[in-house]
Amino acid sequence: MTPQNPSAPRRANRRDFLKASAAGAAALGGLSLARSAHAAGTGTIKIGMVGCGGRCSGAASQAMQAGPDVKLVAMCDLFDGRLRAGLAALKKERGDQVAVDDAHSFVGFDGYQKVIDSADVVLIACASKFHPMYAEAAIKAGKHVFVEKPHAIDPVGARRMDAVCELAKQKNLSILSGLQSRFDNGWQETVKRIHDGIMGNVVAMQSMFLRGPYRLVERDPKLTEIQYQFSNWYHFRWLSGDDVPQSLVHNVDRMSWIMKEEMPAWAFGLAGRSASFGDVYGDMFDHHTAVYEYKSGARLYALCRTEVGCYDNSGDVIMGTKGQCDLLKCEIRGETNWKFEGQRNDPYVAEQKALIDSVRDGKPINSGYHMVNSTRIGILGQIACYTGKDTTWEAARDAELSYGPAPEASNFEIEPPTKPGPDGNYPLLMPGVTKLL
Repeated sequence: MTPQNPSAPRRANRRDFLKASAAGAAALGGLSLARSAHAAGTGTIKIGMVGCGGRCSGAASQAMQAGPDVKLVAMCDLFDGRLRAGLAALKKERGDQVAVDDAHSFVGFDGYQKVIDSADVVLIACASKFHPMYAEAAIKAGKHVFVEKPHAIDPVGARRMDAVCELAKQKNLSILSGLQSRFDNGWQETVKRIHDGIMGNVVAMQSMFLRGPYRLVERDPKLTEIQYQFSNWYHFRWLSGDDVPQSLVHNVDRMSWIMKEEMPAWAFGLAGRSASFGDVYGDMFDHHTAVYEYKSGARLYALCRTEVGCYDNSGDVIMGTKGQCDLLKCEIRGETNWKFEGQRNDPYVAEQKALIDSVRDGKPINSGYHMVNSTRIGILGQIACYTGKDTTWEAARDAELSYGPAPEASNFEIEPPTKPGPDGNYPLLMPGVTKLL
């Protein structure tokens, strides 16, 4: 298999972006865009979906649970069949709260802008490559945003999303992360105990996202190669970023929370593909281990795998000088024993309620304090796994690295960034050979 080198477009100028955006906000005469998008406490809150897969459909359903005044008014997807299936499922579940007519059912690469124009709150959950671009467009348009993880797939995209979060603050708009763990009341209480010192100093953490392959989409012979890659986007690096930022990001976000948002100093990784072959698996690895070290000497051992018939676990174990925590169980054992005994909530519902409440009350919430850096930890680990090299936080954060063409240049007419070989498998990056930074 031959290595692939990604393109590296010019680094986005964050200062110019914010300066121009701030000027646009000032032109509104100081009007709070949180209130111009939706008058707090009055009328209907109109939500729109960018992407009609399971995650965006779930977010829309959960947002509508926040009250009958929340209406779904617009949807878009690159594939008409997926849009129709998502719309039918949501109508069955939420009834007349789903008010999407044919004129607001958009198919194509320009659909995201039409959804933005139609809604007060934009829910974004699609091919992760596009998350920064779509969130930027929505915030610039004065709309509140929910954006699914990961919030970027490469360093260039992460810097763009960082600027979007700052712009949302300037414009008094909400931007909510799909990293829902922080809305789990059991984890909130557990992390509070850790921060209060019940376990002493954290010395090591083991995070796992071990499960079978995620949503494999078989090739439809009616689709071109590039259309197929978009339909099966999760399994192509240039669209999803691979499994560390795509899935393990939930775990590393919880560990960042526990570490009080301290970022690791460097990382190394071991990864590859051993059991998942055929075009349906795209060009992603099927197992990763990323090891991160913090300035204190504490280490995070983060593992993810997408293989059939293997041990599954999505938990986290935190080890301290005075005890050990099983975060999944909300349980601490050591010098002091403690266990959360309350009724666990649904963090997916809780986060959407927080978003809708912020719109109703005119009090924006902003996940920028954690969402981009947690994504960056995933990107750091992925780079370390792809290259096989020890990689510093600064090197990964500041790299001019982006996978494939820019999102604005990505469509069904481009040359596929990767193509299958004669055996049906796509070429993989090669640790120890591939150079990314």
